Amino acid sequence: MCDGGSVANRLPSYEPRKAQLDLLSLIIQGFNEDALVMAEAGTGVGKSFAYLLPAVHHALLNKEKVVISTATITLQQQLFEKDIPLVESSLTTDESDNKQNKKLKSVIMKGRGNYLCLRRLDDSIKEPPLFDFDSGELNNIAKWAQTTKTGAKADLSFMPSETVWSSICSESDLCLGNHCPWIEKCFIITLRKEASNAHIIVVNHHLLFADLAARYNGAGYENAVVLPPFNRLIIDEAHTIENAATSFFSSEFSKIGIYKQLGRLYHKRRANQHGLLLKLCAMLPSALEPLDELIEAINKIRKSMDELDEHAMQLCGPEWIFRLSPAVDEAFLKKAFFPYLKTFRKDILSLTNLIRDIIENLNDEKSADPVVWEIKTIIKRLESAANICDSFCKYKKPKNEVLENVLENVLWIEKIRSSKSQSSKDSWVVFTKTPLDLAPLLKDSVFSPNKTVVCVSATLAINNNFSYWANQCGITLTENRNLLSDCFPSPFPYSSNVLLAAPSDAPLPDEDEYQLFVNKAVSKLLEVSQGAALVLFTSYQSLNSAYNAAKIELEPMGIRCLKQGDDDRTRLLQIFLSDESSCLFATDSFWEGIDAPGDTLKLVIICRFPFRMPGDPVFEARRELIEKQNKNSFLELSLPQAIMKFKQGFGRLMRKSQDSGIVVILDGRLFKKSYGQLFLQSLPETKTSFSELNNIIKDIENFLY
Repeated sequence: MCDGGSVANRLPSYEPRKAQLDLLSLIIQGFNEDALVMAEAGTGVGKSFAYLLPAVHHALLNKEKVVISTATITLQQQLFEKDIPLVESSLTTDESDNKQNKKLKSVIMKGRGNYLCLRRLDDSIKEPPLFDFDSGELNNIAKWAQTTKTGAKADLSFMPSETVWSSICSESDLCLGNHCPWIEKCFIITLRKEASNAHIIVVNHHLLFADLAARYNGAGYENAVVLPPFNRLIIDEAHTIENAATSFFSSEFSKIGIYKQLGRLYHKRRANQHGLLLKLCAMLPSALEPLDELIEAINKIRKSMDELDEHAMQLCGPEWIFRLSPAVDEAFLKKAFFPYLKTFRKDILSLTNLIRDIIENLNDEKSADPVVWEIKTIIKRLESAANICDSFCKYKKPKNEVLENVLENVLWIEKIRSSKSQSSKDSWVVFTKTPLDLAPLLKDSVFSPNKTVVCVSATLAINNNFSYWANQCGITLTENRNLLSDCFPSPFPYSSNVLLAAPSDAPLPDEDEYQLFVNKAVSKLLEVSQGAALVLFTSYQSLNSAYNAAKIELEPMGIRCLKQGDDDRTRLLQIFLSDESSCLFATDSFWEGIDAPGDTLKLVIICRFPFRMPGDPVFEARRELIEKQNKNSFLELSLPQAIMKFKQGFGRLMRKSQDSGIVVILDGRLFKKSYGQLFLQSLPETKTSFSELNNIIKDIENFLY
């Protein structure tokens, strides 16, 4: 990646970047020394090529697979469709003055849910599904299935409904493997065969942790699991791996999920009976007797699940979340909650034991039937829910020391409402068991088993210090490993192209006048910028207040106001990107992953520092654990998390070197709290305007016009 290089010659707008070359050198060292690498690469460094070149060369020269994991499917597609082909085209060797291309094989793999399962499609066509949906859509997918080479949902000419696709997509624990009658045409099997012969495998974090969690839980590291065996790994957008890992090392169940599993076993549609248990009973000499007993057991589970869900919903209260913690009245739980958990667990085990007894009496030929294998997987799902209930019931309030169950897991429930309904009748509760400390799990599943792990992101360090992220992800727990790290600053001209502004008269967020100030400031700022703005919040209540105030003022001026939640996230972004006079009011997920270069985005307003809001059960449990260790949870957890997310929000403004614009911070703590300077120190050098709001408005006008 230097002037005259084979990759540089293929990039029409290539500019040499020292930070990119330095990052490339660090990653090469990581591969050569079997090291673990932490690298913060600012926007515009060109980290993709900096890790692709070493990865490709290492894979070809050493005949070792390199897995590259990204945070999103969008970045997956970019790497696979644009960046890797460019690197591949640059690979040449001089042999007798003849240039010959080295042959690189790369493959992109997405989660199983992105691919069609032919067996489930066949079942859905033959047997009416549990829920009503458009059969015409199913028939169109069936026609497509006869010609598609990949079976990927992205290759469909239309977007199928979630109800249809979820009934026919591939699912890991419903896969029959070698017992599937469709195995010769299976899209997943075909994809895995391609991956087994590939040099580079491009995945996303969701798929990566599906593989790593399975290996950690007993599948081992020598055989193919979700991915082929590998020991060289690059994790892009590595600041997100904690969230990705949390979902795969957690376990959960809900009424909706339980109903789905029971419906697959048995359901009645009008006067007709359907389900796997009918097929199982048909294998027995006296089919009707066990079927009646099985139906009764299923009905008992439905009843106890309904009762459990109802009482759990009452526990959630107006906050919609309830966590087992030392603050909870244990005697109350034993009376008003645990009995329903125990009944539900008992009913599940009664059904699963009954089914196991039936299966054990089958001969070998019938035991190998695909129906039996699918029933076994459903049993495992139901028993997983029973195990979660057991963990809840074994909870005891810690006395002199933290008990094992409290130390290892966060146990919590959350009320969920259907996105299509505002009625409380369409709500249900999700029961979740989440690891309290992910660092040991990540150390054992990600860093220890692999020879090289490269972690790269625009936000891994705080003031060039990796301590917070390194401790959270467990990379520092590895013993006798070479650990390399460095920060590579953005080459973008922030000092000339960006104005960082903050009104000195901004109130503190807990003061009564704060929201009124935000409403006024946002409207004035958007009027000056004439839209082309992203306004970031930490709560929907504050967002709605500012949005409603701004819309009245701005829309008569032709400035379009968009609000998160009013449309699908992708469509909302498309509208925003296509309309330079629009402004987008958003929270949480919009703090990162938005790429709006050019005149589409001229102003980013950060209304409040992104400290985690109270009520997140996992965050609160981890905060309590830090306090029990006689440490300061604000300095150890809250502040570092907020600074890293703040950097992500700031990073939305400049996506290309020629971009320019303003970032405004409306949080009074920037000047009135000592830690406010830490937020400023985390940013690159910019022009600044720190004065009263009216003066800032003038500075912004001068900067823009």
